[in-house]
Amino acid sequence: MNRRKFLKMTAVAGAVVAVSPSIPVDSFKVNAQPKKRSFEDALKEITKGKTPVEAPNEVKLIAPSIAENGAVVPIKVEVKKPIKDVKAIHILADKNFDPWTCSVHLTPQNGKPYFATRIRLAKTMNVYAVAELSDGSFIMTKKPVKVTIGGCG
Repeated sequence: MNRRKFLKMTAVAGAVVAVSPSIPVDSFKVNAQPKKRSFEDALKEITKGKTPVEAPNEVKLIAPSIAENGAVVPIKVEVKKPIKDVKAIHILADKNFDPWTCSVHLTPQNGKPYFATRIRLAKTMNVYAVAELSDGSFIMTKKPVKVTIGGCG
């Protein structure tokens, strides 16, 4: 870099800094408080308004009955259908600030419709596993999990 190029760049940077205070700060305000979503709204968003069918024999949700620490609750979901029939698995926790905990979209390369993770639970609540099927329908199951130490503060 030569001296003239450096001086040009410095002048441009100085001009930008000189003009920036004239930009109103109010135009950059963002609502910092996230909006609390209800369980029903999250379920409607996932299912696009369809009603999921309770199918505890087809969707197997493995979670502890009592979680010692709500910050790391192990969850396993297995759908007892061929992988070609399952598009996605969604996990919801009905009393969390945002109930839609996670979603996993599946392809035939996954081998089988199975998913395991750890989720955060704020307090004792029901955990739901919703399976989205290839025909556009939804099946689900739920399990109550008692939390002794909350995971959200």
